[in-house]
Amino acid sequence: IAKEVAKLLEMKAQLGGDEGKHKFVLKTPKGTRDYSPKQMAIRERVFNAIITCFKRHGAEVIDTPVFELKETLTGKYGEDSKLIYDLKDQGGELLSLRYDLTVPFARYLAMNKITNIKRYHIAKVYRRDNPAMTRGRYREFYQCDFDIAGQFDPMIPDAECLKIVHEILSDLQLGDFLVKVNDRRILDGMFAVCGVTDSKFRTICSSVDKLDKMPWEEVRSEMVGEKGLSPEAADRIGEYVQLHGGLELIEQLLQDPKLSQNKLAKEGLGDMKLLFEYLTLFGITGKISFDLSLARGLDYYTGVIFEAVLLQQENDHVEEPVSVGSVAGGGRYDGLVGMFDPKGRKVPCVGVSIGIERIFSILEQRVEASEEKIRTTETQVLVASAQKKLLEERLKLISELWDVGIKAEMLYKKNPKLLNQLQYCEDTGIPLVAIVGEQELKDGVVKLRVVATREEVNVRRESLVEEIRMRTSLP
Repeated sequence: IAKEVAKLLEMKAQLGGDEGKHKFVLKTPKGTRDYSPKQMAIRERVFNAIITCFKRHGAEVIDTPVFELKETLTGKYGEDSKLIYDLKDQGGELLSLRYDLTVPFARYLAMNKITNIKRYHIAKVYRRDNPAMTRGRYREFYQCDFDIAGQFDPMIPDAECLKIVHEILSDLQLGDFLVKVNDRRILDGMFAVCGVTDSKFRTICSSVDKLDKMPWEEVRSEMVGEKGLSPEAADRIGEYVQLHGGLELIEQLLQDPKLSQNKLAKEGLGDMKLLFEYLTLFGITGKISFDLSLARGLDYYTGVIFEAVLLQQENDHVEEPVSVGSVAGGGRYDGLVGMFDPKGRKVPCVGVSIGIERIFSILEQRVEASEEKIRTTETQVLVASAQKKLLEERLKLISELWDVGIKAEMLYKKNPKLLNQLQYCEDTGIPLVAIVGEQELKDGVVKLRVVATREEVNVRRESLVEEIRMRTSLP
């Protein structure tokens, strides 16, 4: 049989029947996307703004593998653990794709016995979520994290993280934003005085976290109906979680007869007061709100938590304002490194993650609406020729320019028409054309043409580089 099959396969191969008939499904996997050069140009602009800010604050950069041992990630994310992507067993290790950059960072600190670092990390993470692509929610996406690890005086690093969020969101000019701040200890203390049992803290916490998307009535019925909380406890929680404000609210809660009796809540409120004093010195309290409904679902937070939201966008071109919700979040997680350390040594950490995909969604929609022309290359000059038979001269000149770091292009034709070369510059936004012609070669000059104004000047060959640099240096 094997012989016959082989013979038939050979005949089939000779007939060459099926080539080219296989139909591929041309799509990216669910929850992922490709980025065109134009989109990448916008992305790079955003990344540069973020990296510049992180570096301005003295951060170093690290990188970790895209997958971790499954046990590293398990049990760190609370109810979200079901969204972790597990990989098939390859070579005896059970692996999962990283879900965020915080848990790998904690593993890195514990593994290398690092007790003090200020780092940023920009990389892709993976979540088996139900994607909502239009709102910038994907299964594969970038996170931009900044974290300060180490034993410091309370709230100084925390205040710096909030300052960073404020700087980045102001710099990107996304419109009006608000940074909501709370503290896990205040939440836990509040749950305790409202009569929530310890075992229900986390699950009630994740209900409270939905208050930005759902009205209080629905959240209340989830707590009572699905999670078995008594209606009285739910109502007591309701009185607190609808409060938000600044220093005056913190003062008011410090006087609250029930909350002030709770050790955790009192600690949290004391730190919150300190935080607001530092934020006042940074001059950013106008955009910060102490909000008792903010819960952030992740299990590893232990102190201050915060989330930045964009406020309704007013947009002339789109009838529906784009509401993309949260664009940055973070908090303090003092226990996470200790979970990995064999001796349980704790390294206090506080960090922030910038939601680059959501920010990008907004900027992309804005560029579409404004029909702004975006350059996808950084070419400074096109090396062109005015007559035929000048390919060698073009190659010599472009090579000289490349060697001194000038960004230059030329058309891949032996004898391109001058008009086509100029048109190429118009289409791609190249600002200058260096034209070699027979006369110019005799005179030892190059004709430099400014594409926008069509002005032309003869420049001596030896001062060409200087001239190009001067004309293309940013104002």
